[in-house]
Amino acid sequence: ARRLGISAASLMHLAWALVLARTSGRDDVVFGTVLFGRMQGGEQADRVLGMFINTLPIRLKLANQNVETGLKAAHQLLAQLLRHEHAPLALAQRCSGVQAPTPLFSALLNFRHSGVVHADAVAVEEGVELLHTHDRTNYPLTVSVDDLGEGFLLSAQTVAPIRAARVCSMLEQAVASLLDALTHAPQARLDTLAILPEAELQQLAQWNDTALDYPRNACLHELIEAQVNATPDAVAVVCGDQQLSYAELNTRANQLAHYLRALGVGPDERVAVCVERRIEMIIGMLAILKAGGAYVPLDPSYPSERVAYMLEHSDPVAILVDTRGCEVLQQSAAEAIQRRTCLHLQADAGLWEQAQDANPQRVGLESSHLAYVIYTSGSTGLPKGVAIEHRNAVNFICWAQSAFERDELQRTLFATSINFDLAVYEYFTPLSLGCTLHLVDNALALLTQPQDVTLINTVPSAMSALVNAGAISPQTRVINLAGEALKRDLVERIFARTGVERVCNLYGPTETTTYSTWCSMERATGFVTHVGRPVGNTQVHILAGNGQHCPIGVAGELYIGGDG
Repeated sequence: ARRLGISAASLMHLAWALVLARTSGRDDVVFGTVLFGRMQGGEQADRVLGMFINTLPIRLKLANQNVETGLKAAHQLLAQLLRHEHAPLALAQRCSGVQAPTPLFSALLNFRHSGVVHADAVAVEEGVELLHTHDRTNYPLTVSVDDLGEGFLLSAQTVAPIRAARVCSMLEQAVASLLDALTHAPQARLDTLAILPEAELQQLAQWNDTALDYPRNACLHELIEAQVNATPDAVAVVCGDQQLSYAELNTRANQLAHYLRALGVGPDERVAVCVERRIEMIIGMLAILKAGGAYVPLDPSYPSERVAYMLEHSDPVAILVDTRGCEVLQQSAAEAIQRRTCLHLQADAGLWEQAQDANPQRVGLESSHLAYVIYTSGSTGLPKGVAIEHRNAVNFICWAQSAFERDELQRTLFATSINFDLAVYEYFTPLSLGCTLHLVDNALALLTQPQDVTLINTVPSAMSALVNAGAISPQTRVINLAGEALKRDLVERIFARTGVERVCNLYGPTETTTYSTWCSMERATGFVTHVGRPVGNTQVHILAGNGQHCPIGVAGELYIGGDG
């Protein structure tokens, strides 16, 4: 700093600007600075009693600045400001173009010299008794830096919920980062300097400590096969007046899987599924996985152009259809289905009913191979296929097993389109625990087809309609909501009008295997405003545009990593 001719005050002002920039998400910050008022006070101003201090705004632009240029700019601005130290703040407001009562700034820095007291000053104070002092400003955030000559004392005045100690810690870290960079890397960009204290970084690391054991070499369908061995006679799927036990589901899926394998289906080969929501859909998806392939859901209720695009883009080696699916594909993608093997799950069932019914061996199939490809909504352009591997899905399902009790999943509503990744939770989590799927066309089917399910997994808009209609069964214990913003009003209505024990808010892009964060709201605690913590083996970081961690509570861009 001495080499550059930079004062400690300039260093502190730049450090404070860094703190404000990171906590506001801006690289152009304005804050107030307290001026001594005697630098331009005229001859013998230092001998006059009274308050000369004044507060004026200082604006620091941090974009594209390195440490050295940033310090020089701060020093120059302070020097210029001192020439106007007697200018009223009201004048600065008028000149700024910012209309009152909007303040020019809401944060204040008070840098003051509080070194050794001279003997003359001590003599003046003889006989004077200090009764009480109290620092107060009209600003929600004020930091005072006392230059003691051989060190600095930091203090802060804040309004709730801002903690003074945290503000001082960030300023201390910013000063340390500036000094370190000034010594070792003066050309370092200001936006790369750390301001988060070590304690806050450790807190972020602790929140992301989501380690959870799971079978890393297992495939998704093997979770269901293990349950078949444990509870073969338990009911796996109910659809209207039809139902299948675990043993029956496994047998029928195995027969189709052996037939698909004979057709050449194997690791990373895609097989499309374009069927209505019937038991055959459950069998077909499981059979594809058992054959070693990856299923590509094509909901026949989707617009025909969208279905045709997904079929052509995914380039499956085979297609499983029912009557409705066949009609849709004949109308929208006749040429595409003529070039591929197309199996009707009802009309062609005789082709595989005599096939082996034992679980197919994992020939060349690894957990790193594809389990499914789900296409996004295409809201920003054409739909994009998200390819999820077995290990991603197995990690997710094992987390769900740890987060939800078996009794809660005992009778799970399977209402989500298989083109929507919420369906992955609804299909595989209950079947991996020996529970029962209650298959319906969509969640709103509960308005006319009541189901005594224990868990419902859907979007808030559908749940709102169900709650308003009184269509939630007294047996329902848990409601999972995802896919849309969750509002307090809905959660409060659920608890007020139903016997539901907890509501879970779940969030995650399709690319991270259905859910990345979750928050469980119990009846006793009610609504919470955040999306919760990461799911198992998942890390969530809130980063600024420069890639640095945002301070806790500051908005930024969400980055998700991990095994999902």
